[in-house]
Amino acid sequence: MNFSVTGFVRGSLSTMTLPLAAPAGAHAYATGRQYELRRGDAFAVITELAAGLRSYERGGVLLTETYGDDQIAPGATGITLAPWANRVADGIWFLDGRKQQLDITEASRNNASHGLLRNTAYQLVDESEFSVTLEATIFPQHGYPFLARHRVQYSLTEELGLAVRQTLTNHAAQPAPFVLGAHPYLRLGNVPVEDLMLTVHANTALIADERLIPRSTAPVSGDTDFRAGQHVADLSVDVALTDLAFDGGVARHVLAGADGQQVSLWQDAACSYVHVFISTEYPGRSRAVAVEPMTGPANAFNTGDGLRWLQPGESFSIDWGIDYSPAPVA
Repeated sequence: MNFSVTGFVRGSLSTMTLPLAAPAGAHAYATGRQYELRRGDAFAVITELAAGLRSYERGGVLLTETYGDDQIAPGATGITLAPWANRVADGIWFLDGRKQQLDITEASRNNASHGLLRNTAYQLVDESEFSVTLEATIFPQHGYPFLARHRVQYSLTEELGLAVRQTLTNHAAQPAPFVLGAHPYLRLGNVPVEDLMLTVHANTALIADERLIPRSTAPVSGDTDFRAGQHVADLSVDVALTDLAFDGGVARHVLAGADGQQVSLWQDAACSYVHVFISTEYPGRSRAVAVEPMTGPANAFNTGDGLRWLQPGESFSIDWGIDYSPAPVA
């Protein structure tokens, strides 16, 4: 049995084929091939597994949570999500009156979670100094009888921000439902996360049950109202938000330090939902802040909220990204 492994390597489409017992000195990454992007003081690492964002930094300031070479993404750090984001209750939905049963991947809550590509290796489509494009196929299967392809492009912009485009294409002969999303965690270097302020301009919260399946909506209030900013130290939330404030077609969510530096995640109008998750179980961190752009919320396959359908041969794209502003010079 052989497997292919490439480490932090750019500029070549080739891989090394190694025997199952790798030769001495060979380095294998748990998330597969690693793609480095550099531009000015910006640096990002993208993984073959799940087309994930393993890290993004500016001037040595780490702006996303990351993990070790021998780890897969803890808490779904940085992975891309297709053909659904978040959860499907009991893994069950109905297509033209016929029950569809997805695999249960969140056993503790009996949900199908985070789509079908979390454990899939994406193939390299294109690579340059500042960008990389990866693609994976969703094959027809129980619970999702459609052939589709998910393409993800990461780019470092002229302004040194990170821009991401996710595109789903339906290659099936019938319309296919989908929700797209991503699962980045933001940070500001070594600033204690408890000292940071999170601002999200959203007016409506989705009220979920104990299995994190939305059952109703309500105006944001208390812990779900981030419009004026909330200190992360005071938060313990796992909530989807909508009715976002878009400015020029973009909604922006900001994690800021007391010194004025900030990291922000932006999403285009195709992503009308954002999920905010403050984890207290992230390895090595007292808290971790996930800000997840999504086209629809959990259980959209059943509720229809935010659910879209691709016609045969049709494609749909979302754009999102991460920017950094350093502390003002005194």
